[in-house]
Amino acid sequence: MKTHFMLPLPLLVAGLLIGDLLVGSAFAADAPPQAKLQLVAEGFSAPTALISLADGSGRLLVADQAGVVYLLEKDGTRREKPFLDLRSKIVQLGQGMEERGLLCIALHPNFRENRKIYAYYSAAKRASAPEDWNHTAHLSEFKVSDTNEPTALLDSERVLLQIDEPDWNHNSGRIAFGPDGYLYITVGDGGAPNDVGVRGHAPEGNGQHLQTLLGKVLRIDVDHGDPHGIPSDNPFANGGKGEPEIYAWGIRNPWGLSFDRGGKHSLILADVGQDRWEEINVIVKGGNYGWRVREGFDGFDPKNTNTAPENAPKVDADGKPFIDPVMVYKTLRGMGKDPNSYGVTITGGYVYRGKALPDLTGYYVFGDWSRNMGFGMGTLLIASGPDHAGADGKWTSQPLRLEGHPDGRVSGFVWALGEDEEGELYVMTNGANMVHGDRGKVFKLVAP
Repeated sequence: MKTHFMLPLPLLVAGLLIGDLLVGSAFAADAPPQAKLQLVAEGFSAPTALISLADGSGRLLVADQAGVVYLLEKDGTRREKPFLDLRSKIVQLGQGMEERGLLCIALHPNFRENRKIYAYYSAAKRASAPEDWNHTAHLSEFKVSDTNEPTALLDSERVLLQIDEPDWNHNSGRIAFGPDGYLYITVGDGGAPNDVGVRGHAPEGNGQHLQTLLGKVLRIDVDHGDPHGIPSDNPFANGGKGEPEIYAWGIRNPWGLSFDRGGKHSLILADVGQDRWEEINVIVKGGNYGWRVREGFDGFDPKNTNTAPENAPKVDADGKPFIDPVMVYKTLRGMGKDPNSYGVTITGGYVYRGKALPDLTGYYVFGDWSRNMGFGMGTLLIASGPDHAGADGKWTSQPLRLEGHPDGRVSGFVWALGEDEEGELYVMTNGANMVHGDRGKVFKLVAP
């Protein structure tokens, strides 16, 4: 999950670029895109991911952070028997804010043939983990029964990757298959403010330390190897100073990872910031996105987080330029009551490629978790995206005009977004800042 100060699953969106990069210039003033939220299902605790079952039935799978994957029929009816129940495997969750649990799911690109699904979840600490660390993340594969009421078979679990986590927060754990057929995984920096901590943090910060999987985007081959394979063109596939699974680095705590199903199929990542900026990045192989040397377009000083240091480095230890975000916005946490801030932590989304909302085509739809840490005051936003970026490649953003909510505000915390087989988008909210309870809801974006 993602947080700033160790939030549960916050998610943040954008509104303005710094300096002269003003909000909204990519949108037509006379006819900005608009949509409506249609309730699909409710009664979840904290829904973290939504995907299509991908069998042509129109059914959906919704992952609940508490450890359960539910199947939704085409009409939104939730099958009460869990599709996958991991509650016996996940670490015991706290009663308040929580970033552990079932964090994401993904179907194999050839699911109809091989019936494989993947889950990223927080398990109890394995025996080999350092004694004072918190838990161990599992990326696991499960087989799904080939019946009219399909179920993931718990005893079919094959653990592909385990990552020991020093703290309960900054886990990330978003997963998605790319057009190349490989599985991409985001891993947070391991918790503790500023990527600094007495346990589990390298002197230079995990984001810049290439001998850990923390603070990285990973890419693996799930179809080969034991327990997984390494794509031959990964930056450190053939050795060197980095772990072979690493695809990109310099990441803090992503809560959003998606491929654009159109255009150039860009890999887009929403990274939760520390005290000043939330950001959106377009990820490329071997890219270094700066954390904890940089945050947003600024340098970052872990000893003085609210002030950008002068003459901050623009290249890494090997002289390679850091890659800037395509968009940032100020967080309400550390920057004060700035009118161009939308909340406290970014929630990543998707480039819209569906058919129901043609005015949204090519725009990146995302959200901000809330304007308040304790009360659900989320916002839905749109950014110009790869189709509508400026000449400099930067994006601008504004609230998504919703029927009844022209400022994009929604009731509840914007926990996550999802995409179905047709490219239509869904918004998942939670009425409480916790994983327990039944105040989680799933909405679909439809025409007003």
